[in-house]
Order: sequence, then C-alpha cells, then structure tokens
Amino acid sequence: MIDRHTKILELVNIKARIEVSELSEKIEVSQVTIRKDLALLEEKGLLKREHGFAVMISSDDMSNRLAFNYDIKCKIAALAASHVGNGETVMIESGSCCALLARELATHKRDITIITNSAFIAAYIREYPQVKVVLLGGDYQTESQVVVGPITRKCVENFYVDKLFVGTDGFSKKIGFTGKNLMRTETVRAMAEYTNKVIILTESEKFSQQGVVAQFKMNEISALITDDKIPEELVNILKQNKVDLQRIYVD
Repeated sequence: MIDRHTKILELVNIKARIEVSELSEKIEVSQVTIRKDLALLEEKGLLKREHGFAVMISSDDMSNRLAFNYDIKCKIAALAASHVGNGETVMIESGSCCALLARELATHKRDITIITNSAFIAAYIREYPQVKVVLLGGDYQTESQVVVGPITRKCVENFYVDKLFVGTDGFSKKIGFTGKNLMRTETVRAMAEYTNKVIILTESEKFSQQGVVAQFKMNEISALITDDKIPEELVNILKQNKVDLQRIYVD
C-alpha cells in the first residue's frame, strides 16, 4: 500500500460512493492512474468498482473494515506480532487488526499455529505455507465471516494457549471494553477462558465509541495495543487499572 492508496480508501469510506473524476481531482493524479489504483484495491478486496465510481463495501464486511485506517492497523499488527515467537500457537479472534496480525505472523514468523473463529482470516492467509490454521466450528455469521455460539465454545475447550489477540468495538469508563454483537462477544469471552493473556488490538478512535455488550473489564486484559491518539484521561484510567498500554505513533 502506498500513500495514494490510503487516501483513496479514506475518501471512499467517507463518501461510500465516489466518482473516479472526483478522486482524480482530490488526489491530483490522472484518471488513468486512479483506475489502475482502483483495480488493484478491488483485487485486494478493499473496495468495489462500478462504472465511473469506487464503492465502499458493506460496513460490517471485513474487507471494508480492513480498508479503514489501514496504515494504523498495519502498525498495530506489527507491534502485536513482536509478542509472538517462532513455533508458538496463538488464538486470534475476528477483527481487522487481528486479520493483519495473522498476515504479519504468516509473513515474518516460522512454524506458527493460529487458532481462530474467523473464516476470513483462514482465507486471508491461505497462501502462506509456513503457518498452520485451526478454524473453529460454529454458527456462521455471513457478513463478518466469523463463527460463534455453543459449538465454537465446545471446540475451543480442546485448546489452551498463552495469548489471545482480540479486537473491540468500544470502551466505557465504567464497564471497560465493549462489543456490538452479543454472540460474537460471548464467543470471545469463551476463547479467553483458555488462554493466559488477552491482548486487545484497536485504533484509538474506538475509545470514543461504546458497544452494547460488556466484553472485558480492564483487569481481565493483559495488554492493549493502540495508537497515540488515545485521550490522556483514558491513558490514566488504563494505567490505574494496571493495563499494559502499548502505543504506535501516527504521523
């Protein structure tokens, strides 16, 4: 990904549907260049093309979530990957930062085993032979491409690992980390029962949002990896609750 691609994705996500001519004008390159960029981004599954337009993918679709704040998420994923050693087995939950972490591990580590409830992640890293994927079973949520429910809980009981990497949908000073979907949140909590450490990966903007389901209390997580735009008030709250806060720096 180059800076121009990131700007295209930001504009598409803001407007949902934008003309090639407008992208060309805003980014100050030719329409021919924009069309080539859009073809590449569509091939990566980050947007769709219609005649004369670039179109955002559905808001809960994993490809769309990947495209939003892509560069920040890549940096978060790279920092998270530094916590994993060669030969290790980890659990990775569904989420855009988590998908990029899986790719980071598949690209830069050796003999990694990833246990996940995300069919998207399993497909996303399928071309990397140096990583083994264990895909949990369960009820399949089509748009987010994730499995949830009692079957997933039963499957995860067969494993115990050191680290679980998860995303989050929001934060509350009273509750802690929150989710938007009850079934997904319950599944993540079930996965956490079979790990030593829960590590949350998320962009700082999630701290201005709040889900409707309690996910994790602050004392239930081992580390939080985010960016440096998190409000200082929340930094202090997290530190008071002994959360290992690790931040990447955004230009």
